[in-house]
Amino acid sequence: MQTASTRRSTNLHYGWVIALTGTAVIFACLGLGRFALGMLLPAMGTALDLSYVHMGFIGTGNFIGYMFAVALAGYVTQHLGARLTITLGLVLVGITMVLVGYAEHYLQILLLYAATGIGSGLSNVPLMGLVSHWYLKEARGRAAGIMISGNGIAILGAGLYIPWINTRFGMEGWRYGWITMGVVVVVIAIMTVVLLRNDPREKGTTPLGRRGTSLNIAAEASDSHSRKPKWIMIHLGSIYALFGATYVVYATFIVTALVDEHGFSEQVAGNFWAVVGALSIFSGPLFGWLSDSWGRRTGLLTVFTLFTLAYGLVGIHSPTAWLYVSIALFGISVWSVPTIMAATVGDYLGPTQAAKAFGFITLFFGTGQIIGPALAGFLADATGTFHIAFGMCAAATLTAAVLAFFLPRTRP
Repeated sequence: MQTASTRRSTNLHYGWVIALTGTAVIFACLGLGRFALGMLLPAMGTALDLSYVHMGFIGTGNFIGYMFAVALAGYVTQHLGARLTITLGLVLVGITMVLVGYAEHYLQILLLYAATGIGSGLSNVPLMGLVSHWYLKEARGRAAGIMISGNGIAILGAGLYIPWINTRFGMEGWRYGWITMGVVVVVIAIMTVVLLRNDPREKGTTPLGRRGTSLNIAAEASDSHSRKPKWIMIHLGSIYALFGATYVVYATFIVTALVDEHGFSEQVAGNFWAVVGALSIFSGPLFGWLSDSWGRRTGLLTVFTLFTLAYGLVGIHSPTAWLYVSIALFGISVWSVPTIMAATVGDYLGPTQAAKAFGFITLFFGTGQIIGPALAGFLADATGTFHIAFGMCAAATLTAAVLAFFLPRTRP
């Protein structure tokens, strides 16, 4: 006769179900809800006569909504629980994406896409908090990386799907893109409420990982640094803000820049974006493993160096071959920072404070996302090129690498 402990040792740990469900959540709330925008913008901008400033503010509106949700996510999660909060957020993302597909004017899109941002924040922040509940320290980076790979899967899919649907439906293709992807998000919301759980105890199990690595999380955090947790979070938040302000400029405008400045067709630019998506699937797990094995600081130093090279190559008048290098560097790095941050807050503050701490540093992240696309759009309209905007991104990520160097070490 098998005991409960025997069954737990022979069956798949439910933490893997959480990780795969989390992958689907990120695929929906961020991958489709946010990062498909870059592929939809060229056709949508042409159909509605949007300027670069308009395009930038659509992205900024989404991040304002996201930031508003971040401020509320802790309160809502405390009262509804992570599973229900994440599900309601996904429903909001899906419905507003469908409505964007029916919009006729810039202001309608701006307001609806801001609401999409609210749904994305209500889905993403509680999910990242679950990482510290379901996984011990030595597994957190890899678990967060698996979840965040959902972004890459969505980008890969959007890079292939949106040019196809635009070819099939012409000037109305972007509308069908929004509507069909919104329906997919609602379906994933239904799956999420069925599979997701708030705590391992709900499944009669314990967090995934080797227990010995997490016996004294609070003591380990206090041993690894002498600064107060608030200042550690501000330090992390500053780094996260620089990431937020820069990666979103690339994600929002790289396809537009390839089409308008380098003469690429939308199909070829879509193939570039699909390459980003394919590479980024491995980004989170790869750098999650690196940070688990070599430390969070080493992981951040590595990825911000790669980001600086990626942005710098687009910021200068590079030959086409270097654009391929830039795309490859961005793709393999892009989801590394959220992965490492989700693990790091748990390392410093422990599972009980992880969701609140991740929400705090995400406020910095959101601020960067608000500033980035609006400033980049303004600079592009003023100068007629995205070179200056991408060059500023390279300077910002170099600054982030310097800040990461001065982070106190956490034990691998």
